[in-house]
Amino acid sequence: MTTDDYEHGVVPQDQRKGWLSIATIWIAIGIDLSGAFLGVALASGMAFWPAIWATIAGSLLLGLIAIATSYVGAVTGLSSAMISRAVFGKVGGGILAFAMSISLLGWFAVQAGFFGTNAQIAFTEFTGMDIPVPIFTGIGGVLMAVTAFWGYRSINKLSMLAVPLLLLLLLVSIVVAFSMNGTAALDAPVESLYSFGGAISLVMSLFILGVATAPDMARWAKTPKHAMLSGFVGFFFGNSIIIVVSVVLARIMDGTELMAIFFALGLGAVAVVVLILAQWTTNTTNLYSAGLAFAAISARIDRRTATVVLGIIGIAVGVIGAADYFVEFILVIGIVIAPFGGVYVAAFASGRKGPRWAHGAAVPTVDVWSIAAWLVGILVAVATTDPSHGPGFGWFTLTAVPALDGMIVGFLVYLALVPLRRKVEPDAAASAPVASEEQPARLDGGVSA
Repeated sequence: MTTDDYEHGVVPQDQRKGWLSIATIWIAIGIDLSGAFLGVALASGMAFWPAIWATIAGSLLLGLIAIATSYVGAVTGLSSAMISRAVFGKVGGGILAFAMSISLLGWFAVQAGFFGTNAQIAFTEFTGMDIPVPIFTGIGGVLMAVTAFWGYRSINKLSMLAVPLLLLLLLVSIVVAFSMNGTAALDAPVESLYSFGGAISLVMSLFILGVATAPDMARWAKTPKHAMLSGFVGFFFGNSIIIVVSVVLARIMDGTELMAIFFALGLGAVAVVVLILAQWTTNTTNLYSAGLAFAAISARIDRRTATVVLGIIGIAVGVIGAADYFVEFILVIGIVIAPFGGVYVAAFASGRKGPRWAHGAAVPTVDVWSIAAWLVGILVAVATTDPSHGPGFGWFTLTAVPALDGMIVGFLVYLALVPLRRKVEPDAAASAPVASEEQPARLDGGVSA
């Protein structure tokens, strides 16, 4: 069996997977401690049913957007970083690929540190021994890096094993909680801290960058239909499951720490397994996509080599506890990346028959039209970001999710520029062979630096 991850080209049709295989990866990514802590926060700051409906609404929107981004990944067969080269050109795509790799590496370091902190708490609860957090961070980071190194197939096998077990353990925790305390606490009054719209924005913010980089996994789908189904199911259920379970557990057990709730239920072992599997399946994909993005900068860069180097850096940053100081910087990079999702969907929808999507096509050095739409999306995302929530000005509000604002605006601006572009560059609209749903397009030209 081949171990190639096709970081510089197209995933061959005989290597493609069914929708459930890919959806399982996204569900595994979505079940993480970030979602758990958001669920606990919503439980303590909203009435029960509004919190549940806000979670469902936010996750539904993510799933719908993922249909579009997954479609592009499946039809082209390319990673999100390689798509950026087709849309923005060699230089623009290289810059975005570098930004994506830095952002994903930063989150890998943050999540590794997050894992270390919570693993230390669980270990102390079990044994009474106080082992330093950096040790757990390092162990967790190495586990996550190993599966990222081996690539998509390794991540797929891990997810296929982890998701059924995670779902079973979460179901067991709900059943035990109900048997202990009943359902009366679900309707207990709480101080209202979150509006319904604000809760939706928080739910969407957890996975919006995952939607933008969905082609990294969707390119493995057998057909675009498989990709779209996997994108919707994976992002809708993946993002909502852990939040809903956490809301329920926090209300029933009247707790604010998920690990403490598990131990109060007598499910300490379950807590450890959920902690390890949830963070492992989520964070390994951060490093995997970081390696893909970095390798896309030049055909001379090997994905595995990039993954090893980035993994060592990420683990070191996580172990020394420096990751938290980079969160604001990572948020800035996130604002830069999100509009890219809207731009490449618009570029593919309006120019799918264009020469750059055809077999053996070369890409330009710089595509000023795509970059213009991208920059406008970034400016809007910055303008709608509340300074108290991240880097931005808070001048106005659109969807209450700045990353989504940038994505939508990037999409609309690109489409608005299409008529002008066709007048200025009539040759750019010339038709070329279209990628079929059974045989994806290729971008062999222009992939080297």
